[in-house]
Amino acid sequence: MSNLENIAKQMVTPGKGILAADESSGTIEKRFDSINVESNEENRRNYRELLFQNKNAMENYISGVILFDETIRQESRDGTPLVKVISDSGSLPGIKVDTGAKDLAFNSNEKITEGLDGLRERLKEYHSLGAKFAKWRAVITINTSIPSDLCINSNAHALARYASLCQENDIVPIVEPEVLMDGEHNIDRCYEVTKKTLGKVFEELLDHGVNLKGICLKPNMVIDGSQYSEKSSKNEIAKKTIACFKEVVPEEVPGIVFLSGGQSELEATENLDQMNKIGDFPWNLSFSYGRALQASALRAWGGEDENEELASKTFEHRAKMNSLATLGEWEEELEN
Repeated sequence: MSNLENIAKQMVTPGKGILAADESSGTIEKRFDSINVESNEENRRNYRELLFQNKNAMENYISGVILFDETIRQESRDGTPLVKVISDSGSLPGIKVDTGAKDLAFNSNEKITEGLDGLRERLKEYHSLGAKFAKWRAVITINTSIPSDLCINSNAHALARYASLCQENDIVPIVEPEVLMDGEHNIDRCYEVTKKTLGKVFEELLDHGVNLKGICLKPNMVIDGSQYSEKSSKNEIAKKTIACFKEVVPEEVPGIVFLSGGQSELEATENLDQMNKIGDFPWNLSFSYGRALQASALRAWGGEDENEELASKTFEHRAKMNSLATLGEWEEELEN
């Protein structure tokens, strides 16, 4: 088994998932604004460090951490590089490498992710800084007339170019084609668009010679749009997500780490758990959550040093709940 395949398997170890701590400067500023904390380098470091320093969570529930460019270069308050703090806990450091989703030319309703220019050189540097995997997010929007084939095809091609460059540099690519939850569409429309998008992504990955045993897929769940009038049950979400992936995701892919994509902390845990309770699929199904692992911890911290222990314990609880969900062993009463 190649090094890439070993790392990809480690990323989806049963009972563990990925902490997405790769918020861009703009996104983390919005999160900090919500708790009235200034988004400066020291505050960002202190907040992320309190997550990474929770040994129980990092050793038992978190397989990897996606970092932002700033964070992969930072040191903790005692001078230890944050990458070392993460790897010493047995978790894998990773890095977000795209430079954001921008408007598709002549179409401001759809996005294309940028960041391929100079990527080979950046990957070499990130590898030297300790990154074992990388992440690239494509954004697919649903409304009555979109997504267009152009949007799906352009993003799938970019994801495949990124993934092949990662593997060339001994870095496992997380392939993230996110069909956004925003909108008034129902679960069946989400199924249709997710199936079409993933089908094209895997076609491009194979065309680019990507080893599917050495990637992780980070997709959306098949779910109703956030503005749709009715909400599907967790059982319907789980069944339709599994059915969709069985149609288009090759069995060689070692694991699927879901994004939370606008779900609440509880919904993201509950829906993942329901899929694993149903079972009968060839991949490990896990999580790669940002807000759904951090929202409560961020509120508990509030920018105050004296709240760090409470925030750390809050993060550990959510990590443990999602760990149980990867095994199909979560129950709502465990939340209390």
